[in-house]
Amino acid sequence: MKKFDIPVHYKSSFITQIKNSRKFDDPRKKDFSPTLLDFGPVRFYLARHFGFCYGVENAIEIAYKTIEENPGKRFFLLSEMIHNPGVNHDLLSMGVRFIMDTSGNQLVAWEEIKSDDIVIIPAFGTTLEIEKKLNKMGINPYNYNTTCPFVEKVWNRSADLGKQGFTVIIHGKHYHEETRATFSHSVQNSPSVIVRNLEETKFLAEVILGDKTEDDFYEFFEGKFSKGFDARIHLKSIGVVNQTTMLASETQEIADLLKETMIKNYGMENLKEHFADTRDTLCYATNENQDATYGMLEVDADFAIVVGGYNSSNTTNIVKICEEEIRTYFIDSADKIISENEINYFDVSKQTVVMSNNYLPSKYPVDIMITSGASCPDAIVESVIRKIVSFFDNAKDVDSVVSDVLEGN
Repeated sequence: MKKFDIPVHYKSSFITQIKNSRKFDDPRKKDFSPTLLDFGPVRFYLARHFGFCYGVENAIEIAYKTIEENPGKRFFLLSEMIHNPGVNHDLLSMGVRFIMDTSGNQLVAWEEIKSDDIVIIPAFGTTLEIEKKLNKMGINPYNYNTTCPFVEKVWNRSADLGKQGFTVIIHGKHYHEETRATFSHSVQNSPSVIVRNLEETKFLAEVILGDKTEDDFYEFFEGKFSKGFDARIHLKSIGVVNQTTMLASETQEIADLLKETMIKNYGMENLKEHFADTRDTLCYATNENQDATYGMLEVDADFAIVVGGYNSSNTTNIVKICEEEIRTYFIDSADKIISENEINYFDVSKQTVVMSNNYLPSKYPVDIMITSGASCPDAIVESVIRKIVSFFDNAKDVDSVVSDVLEGN
């Protein structure tokens, strides 16, 4: 796989060594067990896969090179480059301005942007409507396009489904930049509708089976279906794609439910005409990170720490996986670890940061699982580990622990 030139301050002094060692020992990526970092009084179980993915490194490399090679220019990003506060703050500090927020609300008026300005497309991609707007302004949207190739793969899959006469069901968050972009591309070739989760899919299944009316559909999915969508006609043949960062198990449940629904309606012998057997469109990193999280949860630990941006979909799904099995703290930086007694973490259910006391148990040793999202720099994970280790007297130094790991592998 291509190696990217990303700023050194995003890299870890030792995590890359561990990742490379695991990759050398397990090139086919079949072993999802975590790596044990034994500091004596505290031990960390480091997930097999985590951190920057191909699409994120590609986006960061393009953005930094663009800024470096175009001195004196004004730089704009359509929205956040990726869902990581540190990376986005770095870009803002370099003079980059965001045209929209993550929900599509305007931050910079289009009229303020000139044809000689540089506009960078984020890793999530963008809508065809915005591409046309940029072209009319004299800005080529493809000059500085960091759209993840795995997002583009979903767009291609949607186009194929449409050309075959299938309606596209998109599993995603309708307000998310990536899903908005996928929807924009999908509707060019096919009627399309967005489902957020299994519950919304159950409602859709009831519409298909005739247990709910067309009007029920239009009311329930308002703002989530394509123009001219006819629930009587366009739900007879369907195929499923997804926002690449969604929970893999949920996407599979959605596809299975819709497949069963079409079998009930049309019979197994006619299934191919009514349900497209699409392979999962999650990106490799999302799959690997989620599989590695399940592998990490196979060990016994006192709690888990997940590091990443609070608006990161793939990170949030890792948190949800962990929370089903173990006490989990979702933080975006080491700064959220106030002391050995206090940690401020993001509560996904409440959508707010809350404080927890006495998060470190009084036992020897303390066992902690740790992982991060695909948009989180390894350097932040390292800083979290180092900060917690600093609370323990007589803990081994990082170099000796990493040396033990590399020699053991």
